[in-house]
Amino acid sequence: MPELPELNPLIHGKLRLALLSLLSGVEEADFTWLRGQTGSTDGNLGAQLSKLEEAGYVAVKKRFVQRKPQTLYRMTGAGRKALTEYVGALKQLLGAAMES
Repeated sequence: MPELPELNPLIHGKLRLALLSLLSGVEEADFTWLRGQTGSTDGNLGAQLSKLEEAGYVAVKKRFVQRKPQTLYRMTGAGRKALTEYVGALKQLLGAAMES
């Protein structure tokens, strides 16, 4: 039996995978938009974005718009690479599972 690929545990979490997928399709996104797209609570969304930031997969920029704070997120090169590798490993894993 061939060796199965490992899936990046940081990306494998449902919300973190959703966040990286969303960010891969835009230049940047604000917290409110990400919350609306995922249906997540503020606390859970903030915690998962922090994990992605700590891993270097997401960059954060904070600014004020009409005196209101706005937090913007964008995927980094390392994040794109990690997501691409994750998707490749998942395809390999699913391919192996489908052949069984």
